[in-house]
Amino acid sequence: MVRKPAVAGQFYPGEEQSLRETVAALVPEGEQRHALGVVSPHAGYVYSGAIAGAVFSCVHVPETVVILGPNHQGAGHQAAVYPGRAWETPLGRSEIDAELSRRLVQSCDLLQEDEAAHRFEHSLEVQLPFLQYLNPSLRIVSICLSHARPDELVGLGEQMAEVLREDGREILLVASSDMTHYESAQDAQRKDMAAIDQILALDPVGLYRVVAEQGITMCGVVPTVVMLSACNRLGAKKATLVRYGNSGDVTGDRREVVGYAGLVVE
Repeated sequence: MVRKPAVAGQFYPGEEQSLRETVAALVPEGEQRHALGVVSPHAGYVYSGAIAGAVFSCVHVPETVVILGPNHQGAGHQAAVYPGRAWETPLGRSEIDAELSRRLVQSCDLLQEDEAAHRFEHSLEVQLPFLQYLNPSLRIVSICLSHARPDELVGLGEQMAEVLREDGREILLVASSDMTHYESAQDAQRKDMAAIDQILALDPVGLYRVVAEQGITMCGVVPTVVMLSACNRLGAKKATLVRYGNSGDVTGDRREVVGYAGLVVE
């Protein structure tokens, strides 16, 4: 089973050459450092691609990447690991790291193999062309997450970290998330910085709490909490905000924007 592109030609170019040129333009040259995790936005590339590109340009993309995304569709299991053989984009096919996927499902209480959650979900797919461009031979594990209690999410991250630690390879965790949706640029930035401060503090429970208490419409708070928890267990020392912006930077309309943030956890 190969997961075919669901949003090629919509969120990003559907033809190989056009997509390759687009991603190349969005990924600036720079020094790449080894990281444990990143937060990257998942809107159409015209809106958030520059922020995603800035994030991925400054980290080393290893042979295996675990992509964690929110479940916008509401389909399938609440913590769904894609069970197939590969994911495909116009840039080519990326194999699933089947052995790592298997060990994660066996060792993590919440995880379950499920294809339905991934069938039309864009939040994971839009990350892949950036990763393929920077490492064409990478393999992936794809995990689509719905809401759960903060203790369950922290526990999932810690269980994942133990599997990754035992594996011993360098593995990057990618949390896919946009920030505040459809508020003024000023309000969005104020709310988003409250959430970003918790990420910079490496505080997954604090992030969950602030998002809930302040009504921040950060669609990827769940994968970000899991990523932070895993990185903490793996020894994270710091997080860095690479770039923040919103859709109004592109459209010029700042009355109702979507916020985007790119962060690196080391």
